[in-house]
Amino acid sequence: MARIDRLFTDMLAGDGSDLHLSEGQPPKIRFHGRLVALDHPTLTAETMRGYLQEICDAEYWERFLETGDLDFAYAFGAVARFRANYFKQTHGMGAVFRTIPARIKTLDELNLPSVLKTLSLLRSGLVLVTGPTGSGKSTTLAAIIDLINETSSRHILTIEEPIEFIHQTKKSIFCQRQVGTDVNSFADGLRMAGRQDCDVVLVGEMRDQETISLAVTAATMGSLVFGTLHTNSAVKTVDRIIDVFPASQQAQIRSMLADSVKGVCAQILLRTADGSGRLACNEILLSSSALSNSIREGKTTNIRNIIQGGKGQGMQLMDDAIQKFLSEKKITPEEAYMKATDKSRFSQAGAHA
Repeated sequence: MARIDRLFTDMLAGDGSDLHLSEGQPPKIRFHGRLVALDHPTLTAETMRGYLQEICDAEYWERFLETGDLDFAYAFGAVARFRANYFKQTHGMGAVFRTIPARIKTLDELNLPSVLKTLSLLRSGLVLVTGPTGSGKSTTLAAIIDLINETSSRHILTIEEPIEFIHQTKKSIFCQRQVGTDVNSFADGLRMAGRQDCDVVLVGEMRDQETISLAVTAATMGSLVFGTLHTNSAVKTVDRIIDVFPASQQAQIRSMLADSVKGVCAQILLRTADGSGRLACNEILLSSSALSNSIREGKTTNIRNIIQGGKGQGMQLMDDAIQKFLSEKKITPEEAYMKATDKSRFSQAGAHA
């Protein structure tokens, strides 16, 4: 048992989502969005080095010492896995460990909108799950991928940095590749996907023009591609993809995106009113001829109206979803105001925030 495992034990016992380690500070966990110090001594340089080096392969450790940054996954027995990020900073070494539950929860268990189940039925196209860091994008995607695994026989490729949820073979077969060990980059993984007869491709992060271009191309050529972006609305997601490209290429990418995008699910986490946890809140955009035309013509400002007009199909705006949780008293007025896009809509709550 590694010495750092006692910190993981305390974090899991305290229902923490992340463990933060920094020289000169006591270990801290993120509990329902807030950082709370554990009852452990302040971390010295010697203790910190011991914690980090002990659970890290020698090759990874050398890479960290050389570059000052490292991402990998650490298995804590059969209890949980952690996505680890090591970094160097002014005060010495630091690390953050994100909990990855051993069991993949279903969309129903996550209380996500049932319309997301329809995304698992798609045979081709691009589906984007977006939101800020720590908003549960990976958990939502894992639930959708697991539903595909349970209901259909397909070849599913995931390209991740690092691999988070481990998928067991059910009806589908899996190839999970880790950037940095199994493949050099997300773009390289996508390039090779075309030769691997993949039905479904999960791209852990669409962070650059080359990766985005390859993902959109794969979607237009018949694969079902899932990806993530750090955007907080459907409009910003479409704009971000187009804006990554130089002006001379934007007409082409708009046309490809218009043909390929099948859904956008933006996600944030809201603190519950009783303080017992957090719940996912989603903006959902689904494909339609109106959406295709708006993207192709560069009229992304139409997307909000498309979502409002598509409520019958399961589409919803983020603020409408927040309003629903507020009316059900699942969140406080202050939380609604803080997380809302249109603050004026929740201004009465804002007066108390």
